[in-house]
Amino acid sequence: MSSTSLFERLGGTYAIAGAVDVLVDRLFENAGVIANPAVAEHHVAANGPGYKFLVTAWSIEAAGGPKCYPGLDMIAAHTKLHITDEQFNAVYYEIEATLRFLGVPEPETKEFMAIIEHYRPEVTQQQKVEQAGTLEPAVA
Repeated sequence: MSSTSLFERLGGTYAIAGAVDVLVDRLFENAGVIANPAVAEHHVAANGPGYKFLVTAWSIEAAGGPKCYPGLDMIAAHTKLHITDEQFNAVYYEIEATLRFLGVPEPETKEFMAIIEHYRPEVTQQQKVEQAGTLEPAVA
């Protein structure tokens, strides 16, 4: 593994912002992503610039760049969306396809996709079901 951060190997802030610009446009059109009505409600053109900003800032931090993400943590940001594994996969594969489309080298693509996969439990409904199953029953 390189001694430089993934952030640096991806090209830094401007390269990540450029990739996110392409990605978000693709996500807003992805039938598997917008099949979830709660997600589709947010994936409208008027929200595009703000969404691109948040995804760019999150990606910069996740890749080892400077701390700049002002948004909610992944659980808080996704709880009301009730995202399934299938819907997560739609986003996952769109991210991967975008990185390949943009010519990101395979090692960096794999490393970034491992970061995305790491957040699956925090984003998906399955994680919430698993958490709910661990709660102690109420005592009357």
